[in-house]
Amino acid sequence: QLQLVESGGGLVQPGGSLRLSCAVSGFSLDYYAIGWFRQAPGKEREGVSCISSRGGNTHYADSVKGRYTISGDNAKNTVYLHIDSLKPEDTAVYYCAAMKPPTYYYCSVYRGEYNYWGQGTQVTVSS
Repeated sequence: QLQLVESGGGLVQPGGSLRLSCAVSGFSLDYYAIGWFRQAPGKEREGVSCISSRGGNTHYADSVKGRYTISGDNAKNTVYLHIDSLKPEDTAVYYCAAMKPPTYYYCSVYRGEYNYWGQGTQVTVSS
């Protein structure tokens, strides 16, 4: 059974940093790409970053480039999302998701391509 569990969310002051974790079980990151998504209140879920199963290819939405960094530790079956310079508009529930990619180097920030989802972790940026 494929499972993804996010952690690391919380209340952070503007300008702070946070590292979210996505621990996966039931499958290997060697064969699945992982995406990070967020959903703010009243808004649609949007993709912010992804990482390929191998090759280390990453992709970021324009809105988060320069502040978000995705990384993976396949040996630990965990993918991380590091967020710097947090802004109030980063407030959202953050989800990770898994997809079986067409190639080892492919990933996507389009939610329709992902089949497996975690439950999410809340990030609140406020002073």
